[in-house]
Amino acid sequence: MAVRLRFPHLFHLLLGVGLLQGLVFAQGLNSPAPKAISDLKDAIVKVLGFQSEDLKVSGFDVRDALVGQTVAYEFDIEIGNKKYPFKLLEDVNRWEYVDLPIFRVEESAAQNGLAKTGESSDELMPVLAPFQLAGPMELWIQDGDDMRVSIPHDVDAGVVKKVMLAEGTTVTVKGARSVSLRHPLDLPLPLNQTHKSGNLASGLLTLADHLHLASLSQQMPLLSLRIVGPTSLASPSSSPSKLKLKRLAPGLVELSKTSPTTPAIPIGAEDEHTILTPDRFTTLWPLASINGSNPNLQGFEKLLYSVLGDKAKKAGSFRLVKAEVSAQTSVKMGFRVERSIKDGEMDWSGFPEWKTKPETMKMYFEVLGKVEGNKVIPERVMEVPDPVQVEDSVATNLLTGNQTMSTLPIVHPPANYFTL
Repeated sequence: MAVRLRFPHLFHLLLGVGLLQGLVFAQGLNSPAPKAISDLKDAIVKVLGFQSEDLKVSGFDVRDALVGQTVAYEFDIEIGNKKYPFKLLEDVNRWEYVDLPIFRVEESAAQNGLAKTGESSDELMPVLAPFQLAGPMELWIQDGDDMRVSIPHDVDAGVVKKVMLAEGTTVTVKGARSVSLRHPLDLPLPLNQTHKSGNLASGLLTLADHLHLASLSQQMPLLSLRIVGPTSLASPSSSPSKLKLKRLAPGLVELSKTSPTTPAIPIGAEDEHTILTPDRFTTLWPLASINGSNPNLQGFEKLLYSVLGDKAKKAGSFRLVKAEVSAQTSVKMGFRVERSIKDGEMDWSGFPEWKTKPETMKMYFEVLGKVEGNKVIPERVMEVPDPVQVEDSVATNLLTGNQTMSTLPIVHPPANYFTL
């Protein structure tokens, strides 16, 4: 007997939807990986030092990528003829699932087998928290074409490329992506000094005051910093006096106080009648917004003492070759490394005979990288335990020695009087 469909159009519709879903799923499996992921794989292979041709790195899933904002500190210190590079990262306060543009693949790019590149987003350009700088010093502005200058009201300064801060001038910098030292600095030793007034500053505060003294006396070139991408320079709201702006040349301005200021008295140059201001032993010049009790500052001072050793207490000097503080986007992802097991590489003495010996070795890692432009640069690769715990299941006859149920002893469990 022939069966006649009562809803032929509905059947065709469901069939079309099913075929469409299958096509989309197949395209998703065969879609090319973003170029940022492929570049990250190549960089990880170099970091781990794998040379095997049968190596397979997989498991990258951009949907599981965790994104966070952090601050990186990079310092290069030269002691004698040796250079010591340091890189410190603040802990990420919050990890989030963020759809980064570098992990997207456009339809047109997928058809050509290329990942989407060249897209910039604010997610890829984190900024530092607002901070204050005190003169005398010079600031070189990079990528700050739209930077505002408020002293305290906005002034039309044009495109500012360089700012000269006079002594006694303090400005608040907002929206900066990084701050770096433009020229190396020679710093004196020993770190700690005892003063006639009985005040004792920490090692970093002593160095900061020495730099301030050298800048005032012109014993060294003016301290010069490069700031990338600031959105505004403004006089602090707590400052009682206003600043004045003077145009020295196209793109070059000078900021100074409207009232004359008294130069700071350097540590070690006081006499008995000198009255020391408390902020000289709590503020790290030229970073006026950083207090000497800052935990990060104290941690770096301990690190500096450990590197200098006995030289920290003796007369001499060392050179600060590089100093940079930058905000960066961090990405954390898991991946899997799989390679073939060679003959004689594994010890199978404790391996059960009934198990099939694996032919490949799988290792699981987690990579922590930073986003630079359209790339993810790995900074730390850590091996993690296998996220999937495999449990063996054994048939009952193997556990009981292939006995029948009639030969097994009868066990009566204790009665439970609360059972109905």
